Amino acid sequence: MRLGLLRLLAVCVGLVSAGVCQNVSRPAVVNIGAVFSFNSTIGRVAKVAINAAVDDINSDTSVLRGTNLTVQMQDSSCNAFLGVVEALKFMETDIVAIVGPQSSVVAHAISHVANEFQVPLLSFSATDPTLSSLQYPFFVRATQSDLFQMAAIAKIVDYYQWRKVIAIFTDDDYGRNGIASLGDKLAERRCMISYKAALPPGATKSDIYDILVKVALMESHVLVVHANPGSSLLIFSVAKYLGMMGTGYAWIATDWLTYLLDSLASLDTHTMDLIQGVVTLRQHTEDSKLKSDFVSKWNKLTQRGDNGYSKLNSYGLYAYDAIWVVAKAIDAFFTDGGIVSFSSDPRLKDIGRGSLHLEAMSVFDGGKLLLDKIRKTKLAGVTGSVEFDSDGHLVHPAYDIINVVGTGLHTVGYWSNFSGLSVVSPEKLDKITTNSSFEHQKLYTVIWPGETITKPRGWVFPYNGEELRIGVPHRVSYKEFVSEQQVSSTPKGFCIDVFTAAVNLLPYPVPYRFISFGNGHDNPNYDDLVNMIAEDAFDAAIGDIAITTNRTRRADYTQPYVESGLVIITPINRHSSNVWAFLQPFTLQMWCVIGMFFLAIGAVVWILEHRINDEFRGSPRKQLVTIVWFGFSTLLSSHRENIVSTLGRVVLIILLFLVMIIQSSYKASLSSILTVQQFSSPIKGIDSLIDSNEPIGFPNGSFVGNYMADEMGISRSRLKALSSAEDYARALDLGPNNGGVAAVVDELPYVELFLSTQCNFATVGTEFTKGGWGFVFQRDSPLAVDMSTAILSLAENGEMQKIKNKWLSRGERCSPQGSEAKSDRLPLSSFWGLFLICGIACFLSLLIYFIKMLRQFVISAYRKMINPTLLLMTAAPFEELSLLVTRKWTPRAGEWRRCQVKDQITILGCVNSCTEYWLFMLDCIVSYLCSAYRRIVS
Repeated sequence: MRLGLLRLLAVCVGLVSAGVCQNVSRPAVVNIGAVFSFNSTIGRVAKVAINAAVDDINSDTSVLRGTNLTVQMQDSSCNAFLGVVEALKFMETDIVAIVGPQSSVVAHAISHVANEFQVPLLSFSATDPTLSSLQYPFFVRATQSDLFQMAAIAKIVDYYQWRKVIAIFTDDDYGRNGIASLGDKLAERRCMISYKAALPPGATKSDIYDILVKVALMESHVLVVHANPGSSLLIFSVAKYLGMMGTGYAWIATDWLTYLLDSLASLDTHTMDLIQGVVTLRQHTEDSKLKSDFVSKWNKLTQRGDNGYSKLNSYGLYAYDAIWVVAKAIDAFFTDGGIVSFSSDPRLKDIGRGSLHLEAMSVFDGGKLLLDKIRKTKLAGVTGSVEFDSDGHLVHPAYDIINVVGTGLHTVGYWSNFSGLSVVSPEKLDKITTNSSFEHQKLYTVIWPGETITKPRGWVFPYNGEELRIGVPHRVSYKEFVSEQQVSSTPKGFCIDVFTAAVNLLPYPVPYRFISFGNGHDNPNYDDLVNMIAEDAFDAAIGDIAITTNRTRRADYTQPYVESGLVIITPINRHSSNVWAFLQPFTLQMWCVIGMFFLAIGAVVWILEHRINDEFRGSPRKQLVTIVWFGFSTLLSSHRENIVSTLGRVVLIILLFLVMIIQSSYKASLSSILTVQQFSSPIKGIDSLIDSNEPIGFPNGSFVGNYMADEMGISRSRLKALSSAEDYARALDLGPNNGGVAAVVDELPYVELFLSTQCNFATVGTEFTKGGWGFVFQRDSPLAVDMSTAILSLAENGEMQKIKNKWLSRGERCSPQGSEAKSDRLPLSSFWGLFLICGIACFLSLLIYFIKMLRQFVISAYRKMINPTLLLMTAAPFEELSLLVTRKWTPRAGEWRRCQVKDQITILGCVNSCTEYWLFMLDCIVSYLCSAYRRIVS
């Protein structure tokens, strides 16, 4: 009992001692610092928000448990040097944390001071993505990083299917690093920044005018503005003066515009006129009771005049929550036994002697512990849930997407890092789904500059006095497609007319000039032409340029305007029908199978019918004639015998279906043989060409040679480059044994022109590749998309066919029937399925027939078991077998009769006799069959 009381007393003393120690470790006052620009849009709001937060914290004794929080504010005037000076002043005092600064530029500078003296730096408005915890471990961002804001803008750009944007930004850490993140996020969505227009800090109207004049001449009309609010409205003022705020332009501003507009006491008409149709972002803060209470309190503070003319914006909310984060972290710091103590920096002792008095500055000993408590803090603030992830970012970043319309700001949607774009707020959408690929990926209608709801195309052809440089191949063959005129330098041909017609359909003018590519003696290499586009020697190329995989890696193609594929041209041997033409529809193997199969069918039907059908009975010779006659007469659908049995009729129905198919195929093939001149070639297609080891011709300068060597594995020693149609004909006439080629592989449009005048050649096989011809442009050129649309329009309105008829329709000297070599006869492989079905039907019919016969025989045997002789004598075909059974059975008949009991067979008592009986019957049947076989042989 006494031992228990002693233990209880020890525990109580320990608890009291711990409480006393805890209270002793908590000072009466804790000082924090705040550095920001007092006379700025954010600073005016932040000052009131910070003071309000300190008051609320000190009025609630449960927050710091008897400790008061005080804040010392210093004005940095948005200057990095002054910010460092003010931060160093804090290091001479007992400041345990610094809130601010508002500027990313100042934050970069002060972060070095915070790292050196181990004082946590908590910023509520520095959004530069490069302010990371790796480089600046004591920097904590209590607002959203521009990394997420740029991801939202990239998503908007991709949502409206724009591919290029122009970035206008302030040339400082905030502007450069934000736009760098935008470039990365756009690249993830296959978009890009086509031009970066950097404005000097504090840019004048003249500076902005010079930059926007250059921007106005560029092709992209999607502009992203990421600048400081001081001079940013001047950008829109100059843009309006230059006519850049009208139809066809899309302006996207980062969140600087919304917090500027939110801070204004009233939105004047002049300011709103400048930014009509602009899409901007605002950091999303969740609607809650805490937020609404703080807004009401803010209105009271505003009426009291504590914040001048500035209204509450999102950064004021984040500043308020930042103070609460520090307070909660300080409480946790003290709870873990943290002590506010400072020590001198040994590195400052040697350099501290002088007028600067650096030795007066001290390091916060508990800085690391307090930093850890700040990063682990979780609370419900006026901005929503406040919590930091492992990278030091606030969790669940989200933005409102705002459209400036009339005299107000209209929310057209939201973006968050887990749900993408949506018209549902992130906190509500989080309860529905976290998948960003469903129907929530949409926005409400946006009113764009020019007061239109039509989405801007995002680009125009840049009319800056320069013409589009278009490379045109100088061909020496097949000039119908593209050719250089002798009189004028303007190229002509099918491809040129298609390009001209497509350009005329564009909704904007495109100045261009043609530049010849090639020496005029040989066809140029089209791979080299595409390479020159990639190297910026040409802006585009038109002509008979095939779309291949390797070329698409270096340039962009339009929609194909000609379908193409590789085909084989070979010499052909002509032959007309002869006296044996009626045998040509089927191969020899097919004829043999037909003959044997129908003989077998006759035998099957005879087996099924001869017992019950007198037409299949008679002498052996007559029955043999019947079998042969029935089989072949059925092939001609002229058999005279009637089929009585059900099984026989089933076989006959399937047989007639087979006959119908064979007759139809035979007639069609024979008609072709007798009426059409036939052509033959030893090469049947690409497989036989590869296996032949004969030389192969291909067009010089084309991709065909590389394709056959690299993709099809044909030795380059077999490939022979040919320059013209005349070379094709000459090489094919010579043949592989006389220095020519066995076949030529070329694209289908060329082959069609070649065969229209060359009657001794034809194509064999089918196209073994599929492709097309297209116009080539530089990578990411918007012209490629618009030209593709124009090409489709040409195909739909019939203009494409008219151009084709103009250039590619010749008076053909060769019959169209001779365009393809045909030498194949109908093989067995085309009909083996039908033969298989008929064979299975015959087998099943025979199987069913023999099962029925055996069943009848067994039933009769049981019924007439007393006199098996009578059983065998009742069947006429078995007279001889009956005599044989009678002769062998008589000695055993008495024994079997004894097994009959009242006309019933006692199975259990006669098992041995039954078994012996059936063995006896099997012996008789075998003896009978052997006797019959010997008679047939003799």
